[in-house]
Amino acid sequence: MKIDINKLAEHFAYTSFRVEQVSQYGHDPGKHCDGYTESFPGFVFPLKGKAEFVFNETPYLLAPGNVVHGGANMKLNRKVIGDSRWEYLLVHYRICAPERTSYSLTKTHFQLSPGPSLRLTELLKLLRRLSRQPGGVTAFQTETLFRCVLEELFVSVRNQSNDGDQALFRQISNYIHEHYMDALTVRALAEQNDINENRLFYVFKKYTGMGPGSYLITYRLNQARDCLSTTEAPIGEVAASVGYADALYFSRLFKKQFGVSPIQFRSHFRNNPYGFQDGSIHI
Repeated sequence: MKIDINKLAEHFAYTSFRVEQVSQYGHDPGKHCDGYTESFPGFVFPLKGKAEFVFNETPYLLAPGNVVHGGANMKLNRKVIGDSRWEYLLVHYRICAPERTSYSLTKTHFQLSPGPSLRLTELLKLLRRLSRQPGGVTAFQTETLFRCVLEELFVSVRNQSNDGDQALFRQISNYIHEHYMDALTVRALAEQNDINENRLFYVFKKYTGMGPGSYLITYRLNQARDCLSTTEAPIGEVAASVGYADALYFSRLFKKQFGVSPIQFRSHFRNNPYGFQDGSIHI
């Protein structure tokens, strides 16, 4: 089903709904599964790899940069494609009151293409973390954050276009995601893609609001932050793993981005894993 993104956003604006469940799944290459969707509609946010989802005989090819919505109690066939592990975040939500537009989200499946979005990726990570905690304030934060996820999704889809800029941005940003630990430079990225640096800056500014150099730094520091919160690796080793041979320079960049040094972040994170939510969202 083809969806008008403005009408979809308006539909969610006037529909009462709440998060029912947030789950992360992973499947190895070759995995195939047939069945039905849950009794609630939901969004599938790809994280890694590729898969084919078939809702009521309609196929969708899923990979990072695409999102699919499935209705409730629909026939669903899933198949992992390629040689990479398939991972995705699944968010089910409950419609709490009659829908006021011509179509029903509980009966609708469709695909959206937001393209690469650092902010959307960070929001999804935080949504997963919050969903693991018991109710109260955290439950309220989860509901609020899911609406932020939808807002970023809708805005990213609206900002996409079918011109060469989009394809160029997708190609270069994907390369950065795969090679961020290497000695990348803006000049080298431009030369590699047969464009000048001004063109490269324009494309990244158009789709991310920042230049390619800032995008690379932000992506590296986000990877470093995740490493600091999940491993005991020395700061120098963490710095090297994201492309910085100079640990002091890395520490300065990290503090400028998150407001604390890597050592302070790791220390505080252990005692309060959700104390840096704002820093992880506003990048």
